[in-house]
Amino acid sequence: MKRVLAKSTLREFWEKHRDSEQYLKTWYKTAMESEWRSPRDVKKTYASASFLIDNRVVFNIKGNHYRLVVKFNYERSWAFIRFIGTHASYDKINASKI
Repeated sequence: MKRVLAKSTLREFWEKHRDSEQYLKTWYKTAMESEWRSPRDVKKTYASASFLIDNRVVFNIKGNHYRLVVKFNYERSWAFIRFIGTHASYDKINASKI
């Protein structure tokens, strides 16, 4: 991706949840180095990713301890961090609308 917005959201989360830091850094590095032009491309890299409406993708982080919701603009190669949280906090949101 050309841009992942906003890394600061990930950083703030891993500062509170230290066990997520390396996993989120790996996800970020992978996303920045990837040429994801469609959901199919994302699925090739992250087979466990779940796809929602409006180009939103849910990634399982640290063996599904955490959930990361990202909205993609594939044409511009942008990824927008919409949510990062525990599995329990994920269950309380509407990932298709955040």
